[in-house]
Parts: sequence; C-alpha cells; structure tokens
Amino acid sequence: MGQFSGGCYLSFAALLLLFLGSRVPATLARGARGEAPQHGQSGTLPRFLEEPVDAYIVKSNPIKLRCQARPALQIFFKCNGEWVHQSQHVSQEHTDLGTGLKIREVMINVSRQQVEDFHGPEDYWCLCVAWSHLGTSKSRKASVRIAYLRKNFEQDPQGTEVPLNGMIVLHCRPPEGVPVAEVEWLKNDEPLNTDTASDTRGDHNLIISNARLSDSGNYTCAASNIVAKRRSATATVVVFVNGGWSSWTDWSPCNVRCGRGVQKRSRTCTNPAPLNGGAFCEGMSVQKSTCNTLCPVDGSWGEWSEWSLCSSSCERQRSRDCTAPEPKHGGRLCDGVALMTDNCTGGLCTERVDNSTDVALYSGLAAGVVMVVLLIIAVTLYRRSQSEYGVDVIDSSALTGGFQSFSFKTSRQANPLLINSSMQPDLTVSRTYTSPMCFQDSIDKELMAERSLLNPLPDLKVKDVAEMAEYHVMSHPQTFPRGLAPDYRGVAVGTTLGKRNKNVFNPQGSLAPSRPLHKATAVFSHAGGRLVVPNTGISLLVPHGGIAEDTTWEMYMIINQEDSSTLFDDGPEIFLSPAVKYGPPGLDLSCPIALTIAHCGEVTAGNWTVRLKRQMQDNKWEEVASVDEESTSCYCLLEAQRCHVLLEHPGRYALVGEPLNQEAVKRLRLAVFGSPDTSNSLGFTLRVYCVDDTPHAFQEVVLGERSRAGRLLEEPKLMLFKGNTFSLQVSIQDIPQILWSIKPFTTCQEFSFSQVWASNQRPLQCAFSLERYSHSSSQLSCKISVRQVKGEEQILQVYTSVVENEKGAVPFFTQSDCTVTSQTGSRAFKIPLSIRQRISATFDTANAKGKDWQLLAQKLHIDRNLSYFACQESPSSVILSLWEAQHQDSGDLDSLASALEEIGKVQSPTSSTHGCVREEPDSAFTTLG
Repeated sequence: MGQFSGGCYLSFAALLLLFLGSRVPATLARGARGEAPQHGQSGTLPRFLEEPVDAYIVKSNPIKLRCQARPALQIFFKCNGEWVHQSQHVSQEHTDLGTGLKIREVMINVSRQQVEDFHGPEDYWCLCVAWSHLGTSKSRKASVRIAYLRKNFEQDPQGTEVPLNGMIVLHCRPPEGVPVAEVEWLKNDEPLNTDTASDTRGDHNLIISNARLSDSGNYTCAASNIVAKRRSATATVVVFVNGGWSSWTDWSPCNVRCGRGVQKRSRTCTNPAPLNGGAFCEGMSVQKSTCNTLCPVDGSWGEWSEWSLCSSSCERQRSRDCTAPEPKHGGRLCDGVALMTDNCTGGLCTERVDNSTDVALYSGLAAGVVMVVLLIIAVTLYRRSQSEYGVDVIDSSALTGGFQSFSFKTSRQANPLLINSSMQPDLTVSRTYTSPMCFQDSIDKELMAERSLLNPLPDLKVKDVAEMAEYHVMSHPQTFPRGLAPDYRGVAVGTTLGKRNKNVFNPQGSLAPSRPLHKATAVFSHAGGRLVVPNTGISLLVPHGGIAEDTTWEMYMIINQEDSSTLFDDGPEIFLSPAVKYGPPGLDLSCPIALTIAHCGEVTAGNWTVRLKRQMQDNKWEEVASVDEESTSCYCLLEAQRCHVLLEHPGRYALVGEPLNQEAVKRLRLAVFGSPDTSNSLGFTLRVYCVDDTPHAFQEVVLGERSRAGRLLEEPKLMLFKGNTFSLQVSIQDIPQILWSIKPFTTCQEFSFSQVWASNQRPLQCAFSLERYSHSSSQLSCKISVRQVKGEEQILQVYTSVVENEKGAVPFFTQSDCTVTSQTGSRAFKIPLSIRQRISATFDTANAKGKDWQLLAQKLHIDRNLSYFACQESPSSVILSLWEAQHQDSGDLDSLASALEEIGKVQSPTSSTHGCVREEPDSAFTTLG
C-alpha cells in the first residue's frame, strides 16, 4: 500500500475510508481483529508507543493529543464515537533503525469550542486506532476537560483562641475547580512548616494537637490548580496561657503583741503568669487568719526579807525576788536591785566605820585629781588636732576651665528580691560624663585667679526684663550696639550671672539652681572668637577678620524652646533642634559665622528632609535652605548628632525635619530619677523622663531634679522613636508585692504619638508613686519598660536604697559646671593665624597644578554645594571656618595636616609621565606636616 505524510499522499485504504465514511474503518478493524488469530502473527499488530493522555483546556488555548504506534500503516483519532476528519490530522512517519518497522505519529488539536459544544453523558474523549497488515489496535481513552477554579471558598477557616497544649482545628473547603485544587496552609503569609505538631488531613483541615505559644499567628488556606490561585480569609489563632497561683508564703507574725490579732500570707498569679489574654487566677491573693498571742506579763518585786545579822565588816543585807508576778511571755524584768547592803548602826563597829570614812575621802580626792589631769590632756590634744586644719579649703575647680568630668558609681548590693541574688555586682564601675564645648585656657585662669574666686563674672549681670537687661562690659569705644540691649524675648531672664561682693558658694550646701539662663554674650573684635552656651551643644564661631578693624561688637546667643504643634499648623514638619538666636540685629560682618546646633534626628538612614528655617517678624518660620539642596544663601553640613551652618544674617534659626515615610526616627533620651515622698514617710516616687536626645533638653531634666533632690537611678538610655503614629507606653514591672504597693491602674501610662513626636526639647514625664509596708523595707527593685507600640523597647533597671542620703548633686553637667562661655582671638581657633593665612593665600587662587579651594574642600570632605563657597571673597577661609566648627571639641589637626599632605602629592596634568619628576611641595602643604 502507498504511504502518506502530512495528508499529502493517500493509500488505497485511506481513499476507501474516505469514500465509505465512518463505517469502513470499523469494519476493517473488526476484520483485522478477526484475521489476526488465523495468521498467528499477533506480534506484528500495531503497538502504541505513545497514547493520548487526559488534558485540560486553560482559558481559550487548544490542547494537542498525540498517538505513536509501531508498525502502523495508518492512525486515526476517534472522538466521542466519531472519526476525526483526515484534514485535522497531522502525521509523521519514520522507520525504526533497530527493527526496520515503520513508526507513525499522529496529532490533532482540540479546541474549547469543541468541548463546550459536546453534550454527552460523559466527558469529551478521544482515542487512536492504528492499522497494520495484520489488524488494528486501539489506544486508551483520553478525556478533555475545561479547567477552572471558582473564586469563593466553600468554607473559610475561622479564628480561634485555644489554651496552651490545647488542640487547634482549622477547617478549609477549597473552591470548586477542574482539576481539583491543591491546598496549602500559610502562617503569617509564609508556607506552614508541617512538622509532627501539625496534621493536614485529606479533607484539607489543619489540626495541631498540642498547641504551643509559637503557634499563635494568622493562618490562611491557599488553593491552586493550573488555572489560578485563591486565598481564603485570614483566621487569627491565639494560644493563651491561663494564670496559675504560686505557692503560699509563710504566715506573717501576728500583728498584735497581746491578745487576738490577724496574720497573713500571700501568693502571686505568676505560676504561670497570664499571657495573650489568658484568664487571671481565680481566688484570693492574700489569706488572713486570726491569731492569739499570749500577753506579756511584766515582773514585779516581792517583799523584802528581814535584815541579816551584822557581819564582821559591819554590813548587813536583805533581798527580794521578782516573783510577784514573775515575768512571762516576753514581759519586762523587775527594775531595781534584788540585794540591798547597809552599814550596821547602833554603836557597833564604830572605829571601823571611821576608818572606812577616811579611806573613802582620800579615794575621792585622788580620783578627782586624775580626772582633772585627763581633762587637761584631752583639751590640749583637741586644740592641736584643730590647728592642723586651720587653713581654709577652697574648691579650685573653677580654675580648671576646660572639659569638666563628673564620675559617679552605681552601687548595687545583692538584691534578695531578684531571682538570682547570689551574683555580686561590680561596685567599681563608674561612668564619666564630659561637658561639651567648655574652654580650657591658661589666660582665662590667670584672669580669674587675679579676681575674687567668689565673683567669676563681675562685669556681666542681667536685671529684670523691665530694666531691659543692663550690661557692664569694659569694651572699645567703637563697640556696637551702643545703648541697645540684646533681645531676650521668650527667655526667662532675671537670673544674675555674677554679682559683686556676693559669695556664690553657699556655706550651708549647694542650693537647688533656678531655671537656667540659656544664653551667652561676649565682645568680639577683628580677631574673632567663639561663643558657647555651655552644656547645650550650641556654639558660634566668629572668624578672624569678620569684624572690621578698630571695631568691636557685643554679640549674644540665646536658646528658645518652640512647640512644633503651634508653628506648622498640623503639618508634617517638627523641630529637630532648639531654636537659637544670635545677634545683635544690626551685626555687620565681612564673612559668614559658623553656628553649630545639636539635633535629635536619625538622619543617616535618609528618611528625613531636613531644612534650616528662620523666624520672621510675624513669628512665622521661613525656609532658608534645605540640607540636601544647593544654596548660595547659607551652607549646612549635617552630621549624625549636630549641624554646622554658615550664616550671614542674625536672627532666630532652627532645624526642622519632614519625615518621608514611617521609618523616620528621632532619638529619645530615657532616664529614671527617684526621691522620697515628702508627704509620706513610707512613700517613694519614681519619675521617668522621655526627652529629645540633645544636651539642652536633658539639661532641663537634670536641673529640675536637682531642685527636687532627685537621684539618678539608672544610666540614661537611647531609644529610637519611629514616625509610625503609634504611642509610647511606660510601665513599671516586677515590683516586690510583699514589700511594696502601688495604686491600682497606675502601673502603665501612655504618651500619645503627637506628644512625643512634636515635644521639641520639652521633657515628657510620668511618675509612679510607691509605698512600702514598713520602715524596715529599705531596698527597691523593679523594671521600667519604655516601648513604642510596634516599635523599640528599652528597659531601665531600678535597684536602690530608698533611705540612702543624697551623696551630692546629680552626676550630669549643668550650666554651672562650665562658666567660661567665650574665647577671643587666637585662643579660640585650632589653626594658628599665620598658617590659616598661608593656606587661604595658596588655595584662593587657582594655579596650573589645579590646587585650588575646590580641591581643599574635597580633601576635607566638604565637597557639596560648592557654589556657596564660590560666592565668598575668600572661599578657603570659609572652608577652614567650617572645619574649625567641626573639630571644636577634638582639637586634632591631624586630619587637616593629612589633607594638605595629600594635596601636596597631587601632580599637575602636564607633568611628565615618562620618568619620575621630583616636585617641590608648596609651603602651605608642609606647614602642618
């Protein structure tokens, strides 16, 4: 018979098939199967190498059915009992090289329309029929179905709450679909790890027979097939722990010494403590019982006995007993003597009595002489010991000038109330806090030493606001402003910085300071200088040459507190620093000043837009520049904890921040102080502060606690507060309930998000009032938890003695710790004037080697917003002023020297590359080397 390939050539059998229709192949098939046994060649009947398989139509994409048989002259598909037309077949034929038999492969397409148009008792099906010389063979039936997956679950899992070790059962019936959807369980949007603790049954239910705390979460049933994926509603599972009572404590002693009283014992709901909404323990935490205490019986004397006979020593005795009644049950013993001795009288032993009288007289005189001698010796030794300490001792700390260090030790004894009280703490650990930006200068010390130690600032005093703050400053005749006082609006003045003939050292002890005067003032000339508000992180640098020669300016700097909630009309911006004003308003300088301001923004992550703003006459704040943008009006160098700003116009400035997302963070400083309750001898108050992490803000807290005689109970901690609109919770934990009590419903206090986020240097405070049951309880141990909802948590551990006497002031700097607020002339700068002038002269003019001020800025890592420096008369001098502001605390010239050394090694673009050319370094580059 002939061959056909791809429907191009038709054999005789094929033509006969097309002519006779569908009945002929069936007849041929029956005949072939009937002839096969007669020839006895069943081994050569067609054998299927590939049969059609079940298939699913996804959306409108047709599917392909394949058949492959050997040996086969013809292969035809039959679908739903009907032969498929020859034109719909695609066939291929080749010969098996191993056996020499012909292999034929046929393929047809089945469309979605064909399946939808079929209406029969079963699914749409197709099979293959293959012919050979000896007969026919049929393949398996392959069903073709349209795939789909409904949207809605027939049963969604439901949230539940189960106790610890209970059983969790979550039901799930996936949506109807073809093929049947496979089910997978998700926990918190992650595939569930099906271990031995969980069991996914054939009906798709999730069963956890022994619930653990870690099994709490959000569960989702996910169904999927070749068409789509579906997720059920989320079911929240909470595994809770019901509270259990601890063991009873021992009975307390009876509360009365005599008669009927009460004794108590207690237990706590901590075995285990309730968790995740578990039920609190049922029953009483305190149990009382009546007790009877035998009353003490005080002893009393009986009658005296008769006098005894007179002895040879002319004495007689009589006695009595403490038996009327005897002391019982802790009663007091009898007062007085039980035996009385008396001299005999009546003329008996007269001579002996006279001799005893003389002996007693002489003995008394001798004892008197000895006592007088001892008294004289004691007085002499006392006067000698006092004369050794006759010299007055004066604290010389006021002369030290520079960085003031304060050390304190946190003494923590073994706490019997803690779980592990056997661990002995290290009592030698100390913390040293350094007051930033104070000056150390020998000339200042000499000037102060020449004057009275008790009058550190005799020429500077501030009167009441009504008197417009009179200043007495010995200055140049051309000092400006003349007759004008600085504007201290918004600052509580009235505190005298230094008064003549007044002793600032209180002989009775240090007085609690009043509200600090956050300002500084000084007179500057052509030599420039530095002005500092001590211990606030705020300073101002006036460059050399900024003030004209033969002219002086009386400059001031003031720190104001501003409230973000009242300035930005509920906008997203908040203050990240205190508002700083410098002046006077008519200040005329030839170059910008450098203002350093501490801030509390966590700016390293790039979640803030930080801007410098200035307050106008109508009290509105106007943007001066954005830290991230180019500007020729000012320059801002933002660091992790402070910002250095180059300014040309006096005024009130502040750093404000606009959060770009909820990941924006501001730093908070947490501290806990404590002091006895003055109205209750058994009371003790804990005060927890949350303030912006700037020196100025924390100084407010320290000064307030000094006035309250408060003690710092734990080293302050840093907390990162996110801008996610969630509140801040402060709670007290682990109070020994046997020894201390606290008012109900006061163990947890909360600050709203806006209170914390827009506090701007204003201390947020919450207090916990505790009361001990008796005066014998002198130790207090507890934890203070400060946490932001869905944010960070910090623990402040308190362990202190509530009866401990105050050992001095709070160990943190205050304004009185650093009295030197200004330096003028060369003493204020790290770089000597001659070197500064040589560097400026070298870099202000570009040379052929390309060593200009831009390269200097690049090497000093001040390479942003160079257009600002280009507008200055001496760009290099302004760059060095900014470097001075950056390094005012360290005073390290190594970085500048290293930068100049690197610049000195830079070769000109035209230098020879064919050999080593020795180049003499510029003089400015070797100045600091």
